[in-house]
Amino acid sequence: MAALFSPFNQRSLTLRNRIVVSPMCQYSCTEGFATDWHLVHLGSRAVGGAAVVIAEATAVEARGRISPGDVGLWQDAQIEPLARITKFVREQGAAPAIQLAHAGRKASTARPWEGGGPLGFAQGGWPVVAPSALPFAEGHPVPQALTPEEIAGIVRAFADAAKRSLAAGFEIVELHAAHGYLLHQFLSPLSNHRTDCHGGSFENRCRLLLEVADAVRAVWPARLPVWARLSATDWAESGGWDLPQTVALAKLLKARGVDLLDCSSGGMLPHAKIPAGPGFQVPFAEAVRREAGIATGAVGLITQPDQAEKIVGENRADVVLLGREFLRDPYWPLHAAKALSADFAWPAQYLRAY
Repeated sequence: MAALFSPFNQRSLTLRNRIVVSPMCQYSCTEGFATDWHLVHLGSRAVGGAAVVIAEATAVEARGRISPGDVGLWQDAQIEPLARITKFVREQGAAPAIQLAHAGRKASTARPWEGGGPLGFAQGGWPVVAPSALPFAEGHPVPQALTPEEIAGIVRAFADAAKRSLAAGFEIVELHAAHGYLLHQFLSPLSNHRTDCHGGSFENRCRLLLEVADAVRAVWPARLPVWARLSATDWAESGGWDLPQTVALAKLLKARGVDLLDCSSGGMLPHAKIPAGPGFQVPFAEAVRREAGIATGAVGLITQPDQAEKIVGENRADVVLLGREFLRDPYWPLHAAKALSADFAWPAQYLRAY
């Protein structure tokens, strides 16, 4: 059996293989409500054989959206459109997952194909928040530094969104603490200049994410997994978040009931020099898995079946997450199974093309 197509247990779930659809923003909502686009986008990847299909970064409050087109779960009315999606994904044999997020100072931007820059109020933008009053980049607004009361409110917002995720039928919830968004902004010394209990030391900078993890785990059933996405490094020349801090944080998250770390990188600095190449982030997943003793996912320019098979087969990560490759080919797992001579069932409706 190909390692890539071996089952993988996460609490009560048995995932049918090690292939995960990475959360990818579609910027196609109105007021945070998922649409038929999301049903087809996510549903087709479940039909294509993925074990887990993760819905895009889903804002826990309206001001936490990256763009006005982001999915949200800050109100109960947003549950039903997502419930349609999770029902279909489960019917295809995949586990529906959702990434809960807050964009912080990187919120209120235009959709990528509309330039991606910060939106002014006249363009439908809104005030942004962060650990400290430091803008993301030149031309971006200066964020409001969050008060202790507002920080407590964000912890509650993540927990409330997790409850709504459960009501919508999701089986895995992932906390987005990567790519320069709010939870990552608290982790990195480059964006967190606070002098209270949420800033300064490593322990203080990790505090918000740990509070969120505790709050989410408290409302999320013990039978279902909680994952987290981390940027393992800021790719800063000095003074940023890095792999040793990621490993130390991974141990803390594991102790709080987080089951898998999705190991990405970057997003904190607008002009970071990132040595991108095939599998360039796999060493992060391997190091965290080995040194923290927690399951990991590898992500980033994983495109070929033999490449993915080697990552899992050599125990460098427990799962692989594919993003752009799934945009190019929703049925990548079916084609990978053939390439690896793995025994993996096609949907009955598609057997005539097998």
